[in-house]
Amino acid sequence: MRLGVVFTGVFLILGAFFGLMAVAYAAGAFVEGLLLEKFQISGGGHLVQVVLMMLVIVMVIATLLTLAERKWSAFMQDRTGPNRARLPIPGLSNSSLAGLPHIATDVVKMLTKEAFRPESANKFLFALAPMLAFAPAFALFLIVPSGPTLSIALPAWAGGYTSTVMMSPTNPDSGLLMLFAIASLAVYGTSLAGWSSNNKFALLGGVRASSQMVSYEVALGLSLVGMMAAFSTVRLAGDDGMAAMQARYLWSFNAGGFDLGLPAWGIFLQPVGFILFFAAAFAETKRAPFDSPEGESEIVGYFLEYSGMQFGMFMISEFVEVVVLSGVLAAIFFGGWSLPFGNEWITNLKFMKDYPILLGAFFGTVFWVKVVLLCYLQLAIRWTFPRFRYDQIQTLGWKILLPIGLGNLFVSGALILWDPTLRALAIAGLLQIIAVAMLTLTPPRQIRREEEAAAHHGGGHGHDDHAAVVPALSAGPSGH
Repeated sequence: MRLGVVFTGVFLILGAFFGLMAVAYAAGAFVEGLLLEKFQISGGGHLVQVVLMMLVIVMVIATLLTLAERKWSAFMQDRTGPNRARLPIPGLSNSSLAGLPHIATDVVKMLTKEAFRPESANKFLFALAPMLAFAPAFALFLIVPSGPTLSIALPAWAGGYTSTVMMSPTNPDSGLLMLFAIASLAVYGTSLAGWSSNNKFALLGGVRASSQMVSYEVALGLSLVGMMAAFSTVRLAGDDGMAAMQARYLWSFNAGGFDLGLPAWGIFLQPVGFILFFAAAFAETKRAPFDSPEGESEIVGYFLEYSGMQFGMFMISEFVEVVVLSGVLAAIFFGGWSLPFGNEWITNLKFMKDYPILLGAFFGTVFWVKVVLLCYLQLAIRWTFPRFRYDQIQTLGWKILLPIGLGNLFVSGALILWDPTLRALAIAGLLQIIAVAMLTLTPPRQIRREEEAAAHHGGGHGHDDHAAVVPALSAGPSGH
């Protein structure tokens, strides 16, 4: 029964992604053609992507992650999770609906709870801080492509427009530089929230947050320089962007018309860069194990004095950051919307050529599946590792990630100059992946010694087994 529910849920999620991406391509082609014909204005397709990709898909996934955070953590900890809220609808009042009504209760609580502000707080900055924390995290998705750029020809009843649709809210020449610029603005929201509250514990959380974010921005930038050098671009979207360039193969062969090979995904070219970027970006989100600025089990937190929807903006910004980070990771290191094999075969299918909207919807669904899987990875890490101490966080950023990032940059640059085809870089990347896998799967030295000692003790001295049974000494009086 439960397995059937899981498969049904997966099918519905994939169907929703496919349908939304098909609507995004069709609406983008319609608006783009309409504005060009009527007003000679281009860029209408980007406006559609802002609405559908950011305001609909990103926000819906971020909202659902508030429930997934609870349910997945409950699965990991062998407990039920949220199941008490019910909808007052006949036939559904006795069903928990997988915890979905809890999202509605959260929204109602945030919107109706009194917005409290300390009397001595700075009124303007206190109200501005939640906006500065949410807006940069939300705007980061502006440069992320969620599908290939296609030429869409609409039928006559839909206007008959033929338009080129780029599945990205925008595609500036600055590309990743824009990402760094917007991400650096988030530090103002956390700093102002702690300072304007006029609370020493909130101020302490704000100082922790700002210093942590500034320190990890250095490693964040260094981790992507190798990818910029490999593809000679800072753009993510478009035919000349990183996402599209990762769809080509470094080595390939054809098996009965089906293309196979090693794609130029960033995870194969820059595995160390991926680890650095993921760790630094995870620290930027200030989620466990990097949640020392908030201190959920303490009274320290930069939004300690916030309540109501202002508190809700800080919380939803964290989940938006999870989705945006997953999108950026998928676009830079996991091929964006492309599959590791079969891309050319799928593109050359007759019905895909006849109906390019279906082709875009398929590859768009692939992209969003990658995003959901990376969201799950972040939530799993959040419920696996304990919180780092503040000095450990700074040590990781300055003494570990920064030197490794510099070394990775020098090695990557030398390999790119030596072999511009990127095959030497890919070989080095595969060797790094093998080395990391071996280090991860090999048990620590202390555990190996204990296992060897246990095996030697159990196999060499059979009479010692009786030594484990020792009569208990009486704790009472001796009887004399």
